[in-house]
Amino acid sequence: MAAPAAPAQVLEFQELDGWAQEDHRAALAVFRNTCALLRDPLWSPLCKLSADAGDSSTSARQFFELLFRPVIVGTPPALFTGYYEPELNGSLLRTPRFTYPLYRKPPELTEGQVYHAREAIESGALRGRGLELVWLDDPVEVYFLQVQGSGRIRLPDGRVLRVAYGGKNGHPYRSIGQELIRRGASMADVSAQDIKAWVRSNPGPGRALLNSNPSFVFFRRLDDLPPESGPIGAMGRPITGMRSVAIDPAHVPLGAPVWVEKEGRQPLRRLMIAQDTGGAIKGAQRADIFYGTGFAAGEEAGKIKDGGRLIQLLPIDRAYALLSDG
Repeated sequence: MAAPAAPAQVLEFQELDGWAQEDHRAALAVFRNTCALLRDPLWSPLCKLSADAGDSSTSARQFFELLFRPVIVGTPPALFTGYYEPELNGSLLRTPRFTYPLYRKPPELTEGQVYHAREAIESGALRGRGLELVWLDDPVEVYFLQVQGSGRIRLPDGRVLRVAYGGKNGHPYRSIGQELIRRGASMADVSAQDIKAWVRSNPGPGRALLNSNPSFVFFRRLDDLPPESGPIGAMGRPITGMRSVAIDPAHVPLGAPVWVEKEGRQPLRRLMIAQDTGGAIKGAQRADIFYGTGFAAGEEAGKIKDGGRLIQLLPIDRAYALLSDG
């Protein structure tokens, strides 16, 4: 990872609010899930040592404190949001109820190519090509499923289809919440729940609002993912509710532990692992917390828009190198 063009400050672990009370063992277990995928030579020995660390909370805490240093990259306050894995109803066949498709990636679309914008696709640019993966009954949920990037679709026969990010159309992500604010809505009116309610109550303007985001996400089936596993993150492994976080990999290494100090209605102090990314997650002090699967997780995730501090735990040599790099 290239050194981020942002100020860096190395902290002591005792400066992390709530560190001593944390369940370090739970965080270490999640860290191990993706540690072997870290190819940077600074991380490789740490990953080997993580496998030998004891399973007690004390030994897990010692592992982090001996081999890492907390680093603030960028300038707080951070912006924390939340995301989740939706559970929706759908059908493999188009029916009078299920008329809104999730599309698989068109075969001619290559990485980085700028393709049809959302409005063109929603107007039928891909219709009739057999690219429909599954059909849902609510266009608003189709849109927000694209924002979340993965989901569980319950079929009429009771089976559950897992879907995950399969590509995008190359257009930049544009926040429809910010578009509503630009049109005069207050900051208090732009939670995910409020946006969904407004779009459903205003079908014409609502469709135009959704189309103001030209970015469009395609999906793929995950037929071999166990039902107890979380969705697949950017590292190709399942992510874990309240332990995985999406970050900007230009500023935070994928797979790194991060200490979250989130303020707001429900303050959070927790050691998480940077195992995912997102089109709207940009900057050194920006993170999206994975809240889990289902309706309750979605209700919580949709309310999160809080400040605080995002603190990376980096290998000691890398942590102090950032000071000279900056």
